[in-house]
Amino acid sequence: MKLHRLDTPGTIEGIVLHTEDAPTPGPGQALVRVRANSINYRDLLIAWGKYMRNPVKGVTPLSDGAGEVAAVGTGVTRVKVGDRVAATFTRGWIGGSRQSDTPMGDRGGSEDGMLAEYVVLDEEELVQLPGHLSFEEAATLPCAGVTAWVALCGFGTLSAGDTVLVQGTGGVSIFALQLAKLFGARVIATSSSDAKLERLKALGADHVINYAANPEWEKDVQAYTDRRGVDVVIEVVGDFAKTLKCVRHGGRISFIGWMGGRKVDLTVTGIIARHISVHGIGVGSRDDFEAMNRAIARHALHPVVDKVFAFDDARGAYAYMQGRTHFGKIVIGPA
Repeated sequence: MKLHRLDTPGTIEGIVLHTEDAPTPGPGQALVRVRANSINYRDLLIAWGKYMRNPVKGVTPLSDGAGEVAAVGTGVTRVKVGDRVAATFTRGWIGGSRQSDTPMGDRGGSEDGMLAEYVVLDEEELVQLPGHLSFEEAATLPCAGVTAWVALCGFGTLSAGDTVLVQGTGGVSIFALQLAKLFGARVIATSSSDAKLERLKALGADHVINYAANPEWEKDVQAYTDRRGVDVVIEVVGDFAKTLKCVRHGGRISFIGWMGGRKVDLTVTGIIARHISVHGIGVGSRDDFEAMNRAIARHALHPVVDKVFAFDDARGAYAYMQGRTHFGKIVIGPA
């Protein structure tokens, strides 16, 4: 079978195509024929050697993939041959709150990921796919989709009429826009590109702001909400100085990424005085994944796929991610 390995961490040029024997499922495991993968910013950081944990040399990259069950080991009951499935982002987190002793995996980093023709996975790591989605669409769900779902409703309710602020046009932000609209929420979206802002409006954004043309864009957020502020911020940049001016008293900030750097300017007194909740979002559990899939299936939501790369051109997908011109998710097709 074909697979990629990160032979030399530190550069995307270290991602190398290999040919190896296909694995065999053991008891409680399933062999999955991977039909599509998607790439996340985390995967780029791993390739660069700049993630929170150092990657294992020779690891198979990518956390996200979708495919079909090709074979099962003894005792498997959750899936059967032919089922369309995706792997959860982490191994061992079935449901409930994430605890210090919750078994966690690092798929695509310290543990082999999904960028292979075949992978063996524990049956407990698999979820069934919404029937209306292609494999390319389904491959975008495990990290970005579940992260957006938990950011919106994992630490509080999201009600019709609430207002959500999303930043940029990466996978998590666009998923958050799409999912928030399912709840009947209003969405304010930001981008530095007027062309992308038009596409955000086409997806349902109620108000858009070009933050490059309007450096004091937080004032626009306040004006649009009649100075009340938004109920939920999907924070992917780490610019808390502006974010705190956008969120209402008693509102929530779902802190996901550090596109602006790992150190943030955080005014503690503003959080305390205004009763603001800040939640770190580390994707979600299998239960979260399945709850999101039910909502996606009920509303026939289609994830936004920007571009699909050939399997042999995995480096091209990484290079495209580096360019930061994408709108939605970058996908790699089957081997």
